[in-house]
Amino acid sequence: MTTFSEQFPIVFQALNVGFLQTLKLFFVTLIGAIPLGLIISFGSMSRWSPLGFLRPYLKNLPKDGKLTWWQKTQLWFAVDFRPIRLIVRFVIWVVRGTPLMLQLLAVTYGPYYIWEVPVARNKLIPVVIAFAINYAAYFAEIYRGGIESMPVGQYEAAEVLGYTKAQTFIHIILPQVFKRVMPSITNEVVTLVKDTSMAFTVSYQEMFTIGKQISNSESSFMPFLVAGVFYFVFNAVVDFVMGRVEKRMSYYK
Repeated sequence: MTTFSEQFPIVFQALNVGFLQTLKLFFVTLIGAIPLGLIISFGSMSRWSPLGFLRPYLKNLPKDGKLTWWQKTQLWFAVDFRPIRLIVRFVIWVVRGTPLMLQLLAVTYGPYYIWEVPVARNKLIPVVIAFAINYAAYFAEIYRGGIESMPVGQYEAAEVLGYTKAQTFIHIILPQVFKRVMPSITNEVVTLVKDTSMAFTVSYQEMFTIGKQISNSESSFMPFLVAGVFYFVFNAVVDFVMGRVEKRMSYYK
């Protein structure tokens, strides 16, 4: 049986390779999930109604609330039926309501079982897709909460100053939203660091997967301890960086 001093260099070197794969998965996921989450949040707040043109015809409905079921149906389709919002929020509900592990399996092996598409040799692609969609759903809800919390008066003031809707959102609203939601984003980013270990489900060679393989071959728990130290240090660095970013944005009160 090999001693700790003999095992450690081998384990450390092997986990370094896995750590690089974990870093790659983390950063590519983050680059995809943050902007995708913002786009999804726009969809979840969409006010577009394909039957909105019917609203002028509903002005003659009774004002006392005594409407027939047909009138109520017309009113709902004309005012509250927003298909983009309904579809996007349903997708968010499904993504947030199912395990990430199941989503990894579905994205990686689903195309093979449904359309007989060969499983991708580079597991990074389906893993990143699954992670990006999952975290984009959470980021979308964070963004939506931040955007909807902004006072209406800021939009009105910007309109008085001659700003367009796009200028108002990009230059006034969005910086304040990021300031407000930064603690929640930091929490999700830290969680992402730990969730990368779930990629072992589809045999992606990240740090936890390699640690598990070494542990089984050496009958030792040490690879998991070393991997735990890697994750802890990585999380500490991420938390420090996100804290610095939050302080840099502290001028948005």
